[in-house]
Amino acid sequence: MVGRQLKLLRERAGLSQPEFGALVGYGPDQISAMERGVRTPRPDFLVKADPILNANGLLIAVIPDVEDAMRRARTRHPDWYRDHAAMEAEAEELHHYCGHAVHGLLQTEAHARALFAKHRPFLSEETIEKRVADRLSRQQVFERWPAPIVSYVLEEVLLDRPVGGPRVHADQLRHLLAVGDRQNVEIQMMPTKVEEHPNMDGSFNLLVPKEHGQVAYLEVQGHPQLIVHRDDVRKIADRYGIMRAMALTPKESRARIAEKLEKL
Repeated sequence: MVGRQLKLLRERAGLSQPEFGALVGYGPDQISAMERGVRTPRPDFLVKADPILNANGLLIAVIPDVEDAMRRARTRHPDWYRDHAAMEAEAEELHHYCGHAVHGLLQTEAHARALFAKHRPFLSEETIEKRVADRLSRQQVFERWPAPIVSYVLEEVLLDRPVGGPRVHADQLRHLLAVGDRQNVEIQMMPTKVEEHPNMDGSFNLLVPKEHGQVAYLEVQGHPQLIVHRDDVRKIADRYGIMRAMALTPKESRARIAEKLEKL
């Protein structure tokens, strides 16, 4: 309902999705996702959008309903994922090593849909759409305040694999550049040519939840594991620190991503 209202008001104001996105500080993919109802608009977004779209308080009036929808959204993830999803939504720090796929928080809608469409065993269209919506809803972690500290180490191969085809891949690289522009986000690339690697055990997430020590989350072949034992978490954190030191700097990584985009 809110998405339909946003679209109607935007079109009535004579704004394209990119034009409106520039005014409110969102990308056109995010605006599109909100208008189609696969992404929940945050209250601060609605407050900012209301005067821009001459809504006369209409968008502000639905904020209580939006907040209720956001609370319900936290329970729509699978049972085995809910603890991690809840911690991710409120974490003060988020650190990720990605060895085989672009992290869900960094994926564009088209990239996520392409991944789920090729999932084995095959997923129904309804399941694909639900999983895409769930993944996009998690990305609201970037928009909350105070903003969490977020870092990524991405293997170079992820930036070369054209998931979804050339156009989807190019948009994904552009999205990485846009997310990397955020003040609280650092994205680093681990070059494929490095001769030594401190972590050959797979991808992982490190989180610092509110009022809690650091924890780690692993997922292998659909089997999740939340690690809370201090010594086990420390070992994973030590590996991550070494990888960040070995990877290209955020500035160098950005240049390499831009270079790969230009070659497409």
